[in-house]
Formats: sequence, structure tokens, C-alpha cells
Amino acid sequence: MSEFWLISAPGDKENLQALERMHTVTSKSNLSYNTKFTIPEFKVGTLDSLVGLSDELGKLDAFAESLIKRMAQSVVEVMEDAKGKVQENLLANGGLKEKMKYLKTDLTSFVTHFEWDMAKYPVKQPLVSVVDTLAKQLAQIETDLKSRTAAYNTLKTNLENLEKKSMGNLFTRTLSDIVSKDDFVLDSEYLITLLVIVPKPSYSQWQKTYESLSDMVVPRSTKLIAEDNEGGLFTVTLFRKVIDDFKTKAKENKFTVREFYYDENEVKREREEMTRLLSDKKQQYGPLLRWLKVNFSEAFIAWIHIKGLRVFVESVLRYGLPVNFQAVLLQPHKKSSTKRLREVLNSVFRHLDQVAAASILDASVEIPGLQLSNQDYFPYVYFHIDLSLFD
Repeated sequence: MSEFWLISAPGDKENLQALERMHTVTSKSNLSYNTKFTIPEFKVGTLDSLVGLSDELGKLDAFAESLIKRMAQSVVEVMEDAKGKVQENLLANGGLKEKMKYLKTDLTSFVTHFEWDMAKYPVKQPLVSVVDTLAKQLAQIETDLKSRTAAYNTLKTNLENLEKKSMGNLFTRTLSDIVSKDDFVLDSEYLITLLVIVPKPSYSQWQKTYESLSDMVVPRSTKLIAEDNEGGLFTVTLFRKVIDDFKTKAKENKFTVREFYYDENEVKREREEMTRLLSDKKQQYGPLLRWLKVNFSEAFIAWIHIKGLRVFVESVLRYGLPVNFQAVLLQPHKKSSTKRLREVLNSVFRHLDQVAAASILDASVEIPGLQLSNQDYFPYVYFHIDLSLFD
């Protein structure tokens, strides 16, 4: 499963024994895989400031999760022709141990082997400064994501629109990639070449009648230059002054004159535009995918650090000072075992509820900084991590 439960309990002897009981029961019953989740000790400040930080971290957590999901979706959209390889591009930097520093690792391994990045988020700084660093980092990634994907998507849309023009039937598609200069009589004061769409069953009728549809049609001037499933595109040359009469007679015979006048500059411009857009898309693809891979990793790592900070702040608010708690990461083995796992945890840590509840006048009232909504409140600190990036 890609689901994790990040919990904490006080670090005194009684609760360390409770954690051991939890490990024993969950292991024997094959409910979850458990590992220690090491969180360094920070400069706490006042409890009032922690209450404010708790609220801020909750919002930052939701923002970070939303951001990495948007980035994952962007990778899917960019890798349109290789969607099967998306997952191998959604990795995190391997870890902080020297031998792993330059490796990439899957997200589950990163979470289960998490180590705090002391260089990027120094624990000697006040807690509020660490949170501010994370918030600014994620905000900058989001700003860059918007601008980079907007530019790429505009290019992609323009290209798709141009490609659509060459994918329709003969009535609607562009003709610039079909016709050539040699198909037309150009620069004549009197003559003009028209393009006529003829249904396939009517080819013979067209050949027999086109010269007599109106006066002043040039004999043997028709030529089939393109076909689709329903019909063919024929040229016909006539005098300019009979255009309207020819169109009327053609329509009566179910032949359609396509409004198209050959302009060499326009045909050249359209072809060059397609070439340019294809080239630009190819040039942007590599750098954008590399940026997404690097910054997805950065945002994901920041998100897991935020989870660690939330556990720290909630544990101090719940269990008090001096700081003394143990955080544990649980990975439920299967969806069907989560209810039983929750029952085990609630049973093992039931004694904590009395301590936590003693500081609460009314458990139905939410107090900022304390997880007290009936839906989320457990005797122990609890946060959920879901690595399912696609809805």
C-alpha cells in the first residue's frame, strides 16, 4: 500500500513499553510494517507560537500535497507518448547518507528511510524560520510550475490546433500540405483554378460534365490531387467571369467548390509554422521534464519534512515540555487491515486519552493547534501520508 500512518507517543518508560506492545501485536498479526521516524529537537519558543504554527503547518501540508499531485499530473501530460514511464520520473533524491546522496529512490523508500536534512532546514534556527523556509521554497516551485507549464501548454495547444486542421475531411482540413504551385494557373488576368470536392461515386459524372457546367471552362483542365474516404479533390480551370455560374451549376450536381485561392506566401507560412511549433515543443520537452523531475523531488522532500514538523509541534502541544516523544511510521499491509490496526493502536494508547483530555474542557470544540475534531482525534498524535499521486 502507498499509505502511511505517522504517529507519536511520549518517550517515557511506560509509553516506550506501549510502543513495544504495538510492534509485537502488529507484527504477529501482520497488520503493518513499522519503522522509527527520527525527528530532531527544535527551538520550541512559546506554546502560543506553537499553536499558531500548528495551524500554519496544516495549511502548508495541504498545499504541498496539492502541489506534488499537480506536478505529477504535469509529468503525465508532458510524457504523452510514454505514459508507462511516468512513475520512474517521480522519484526523490536518495537520502542524506553520503553513499546515497546522488541516487534517486522511489517515494516509499524515501519515506521509510527518512532523515532530516540538516543543511537545508537547520535545527538551530527557530522553528518559525524553518517553516518559513519550507513555505517560500514551495511557493517558488509553484510559481515556476505555473509559468513553465503555461508556456508549454500554449505551445502544445497551438500545435494541436494546427494538426487538427490537417486531420479533417476535404471540406474542412487545411490544403496547404496537399496542393502545390503547379496545380494552379496563377497571375492570370482572365483565368482561375478552382478546387472542387466530388463524391467518390460521382467521379465518372464529374469527368463527363465538368466542361459543360458553365461556359468558358478550359477543356481537360481537371486533375485529381487528393482523396479521403468520401471523395476526391479535383482542380478545374475557367474564366474568372463565370465563377458564380460554375459554382451554382456545380452545387446543383452535388459538387462542392472549396473556397481556396493559392497564396504561395500563406502556404509557406503555414508549413513553417508547423515546423517551428514542432521544433519548439521538442526543445522545451527535455528542459521541462528535467525541471519537473528535479522540483517534484524537492517538493516531495519538503512535504515529508512538513509531516515531521507537524508531528513535532503536535507532540509538544499534546505531551508538553520538556520535549520527549517517539515518532513511528506505520505502513498498513492492506486496506482491509486498517480497521483492526486502528483498534490495536487505540487499545495500546488508551491511557494517553485521559492525559490529553484533561486539558480539554469540551472535546466537541476545536482548539487551534490541537487535533480535536471527532473525526481526527486519537489518543496519540496521528498524521496520514498518502503516496497515491493520481486520483
